[in-house]
Amino acid sequence: MDKEGQFRIELHNQADFRFEVHFPDPGIAPLITDEGAPVGAGAGPSPSQLLGTAVANCLAASLVFALRKYGNEAGPLRVVADVHNVRNDKGRLRIGHIGVDLHLAVTGASIQKLERILAQFEDFCVVTQSVRAAIPVTVRVIDSAQTVLAGPAIVTQGPG
Repeated sequence: MDKEGQFRIELHNQADFRFEVHFPDPGIAPLITDEGAPVGAGAGPSPSQLLGTAVANCLAASLVFALRKYGNEAGPLRVVADVHNVRNDKGRLRIGHIGVDLHLAVTGASIQKLERILAQFEDFCVVTQSVRAAIPVTVRVIDSAQTVLAGPAIVTQGPG
């Protein structure tokens, strides 16, 4: 990566919609991407799945960094990203929303500087803040007691 943060990713078409992705760091193994059936063979993650992964991973890394900055351990963080597809006015498939739940392995009460962490960590996520210019992204932080520490409350549905 150069001083301005620019980098190059190279894709080599293998067959149909399958690509081998090469990253600038020689220590990173190539990645196979593909479209799912019926268009592709599903030999790897699709571009939409990679976008959801990038948003979720960036948020998780930012939260871990913020927790550690204030002397907290993140524990084994579990992250769930829900990518919602919609059709635009021309009937074209688009990503309409990404929801990310960050599940902590500890209770919120055990985290030092929790309010400060929750107020700041999303701002440092390069990918999410960039994507938000075009796609709504909802983020929740949920502790080990299933308490929503940040983001919209969890809505549970009663019996049918």
